[in-house]
Amino acid sequence: MANHSCDVVIIGSGPGGYVAANRASQLGLKTICVEKAELGGVCLNWGCIPTKALLKSAEYAHFLAHTEDYGFEVTNVKANFGKVIERSRGVANQMSGGIKYLFGKYKVEKVEGHGRIAAKGKVEVLDPKGKVTDTITAKHIIIATGARPREMQGIEVDRKNILTSKEAMIQNKAPKDMIIMGAGAIGIEFGYFYNAFGSKVTIVEYQDRILPIEDKDVSRELARSFKKDGIEMITSAKVISAKPTKTGVEVVIERDGKKETLKAEKAINAIGIQANIEGIGLETVGVKVEKGSIVIDELCRTNVEGIYAIGDVAGAPWLAHKASAEGIACVEAIAGHTDKGIDYNNIPGCTYCIPQVASIGMTEEKAKEAGHKVKIGKFPFTANGKAHGIGKTQGFVKLVFDEKYGEVLGAHMIGPDVTELIGEIALARSLDATAHTIMKTIHAHPTLGESIMEASAAAYGEAVNI
Repeated sequence: MANHSCDVVIIGSGPGGYVAANRASQLGLKTICVEKAELGGVCLNWGCIPTKALLKSAEYAHFLAHTEDYGFEVTNVKANFGKVIERSRGVANQMSGGIKYLFGKYKVEKVEGHGRIAAKGKVEVLDPKGKVTDTITAKHIIIATGARPREMQGIEVDRKNILTSKEAMIQNKAPKDMIIMGAGAIGIEFGYFYNAFGSKVTIVEYQDRILPIEDKDVSRELARSFKKDGIEMITSAKVISAKPTKTGVEVVIERDGKKETLKAEKAINAIGIQANIEGIGLETVGVKVEKGSIVIDELCRTNVEGIYAIGDVAGAPWLAHKASAEGIACVEAIAGHTDKGIDYNNIPGCTYCIPQVASIGMTEEKAKEAGHKVKIGKFPFTANGKAHGIGKTQGFVKLVFDEKYGEVLGAHMIGPDVTELIGEIALARSLDATAHTIMKTIHAHPTLGESIMEASAAAYGEAVNI
């Protein structure tokens, strides 16, 4: 058995863990990262990155079906679904290899195995058989074990016909038809992907609309687009059960007090995620857990001195960039470089279907509930020259301002490349910019980003292009 000592030991190498490890090493802290699987965690290997590769292929598939709109006559186009999956896996492997390079560059030591807290300041590492192979003594322990697809009673995930997001990424062909349970970002992205490759997709959502955490206007616009593409959406419906059959799957749902049975070749369980809190020694040292997640303060400290938690294991929002930000804030605080925590009110959320969806801050509804008198600026991409030039005019930019001070309370976008545009609003909010700051900032023309300037002007009746 090997014995190690360091300043910081991090359990997990996802976008929270590996970023925290690199930054800790930059700050002069001797750092060890414990990982039982691929470097980069779920995000780089089975989530954020490979799904974006799949969605880009889906976007091209959609383009190839409409090439005449751009002046091309293309015939006999055939999708090689296996190649699509292969490319996605290649991208994931390349990114995971990049983490290995960064660990070498920053002199972060990796210890392979399952990390478990044995006591305050002590982590044990176990091999697949449960044997302790390493012990690590550290001043600070950071838990970054992430999350996994939520297990729901009655949904019999067999990973062959009823899939999690992981298996949905590595199918050898697009099924004839597919039922997706859950219309959050994961369900929506897979719905768009499989529809683009010819599957008849049905999405079932418990709430009254798809992407229920987004602004209602955005949800409605996306629903219109999906309906046009032939995707069926069943909302206000509860999944009672899902089970594999000899010919595929059967999903029983309940809506309007009546039960219905849906049948398809495949189904995806996309009903949320749950934190990986089991088997990592939390109970050994008394780390507090509430509602299935580790409880932390603004600097990612748990109730036990010297033990921290970052990313999905510490609760919502379950986003890679939130995990990375927490990792950096956590180790900078450990090193004495900052006492500022994360601004959880200024974290963007993105869904990478077509049209894309991006948002930050309060929705119009939430702003009013919070007591704000609001001004709303909305600018459609049908009035944007760049959108017409690239042939993508669906959607809009919607900005929510405080009427009294012009504070940017929120932004809600749907349309071309809005996941890139949302960064401007994140920066504006962090700098306390106002509607007039944005509208008086000269934006390049023609760009999609002009829509942000125009939406700001629209809120005050100063827009000249609508």
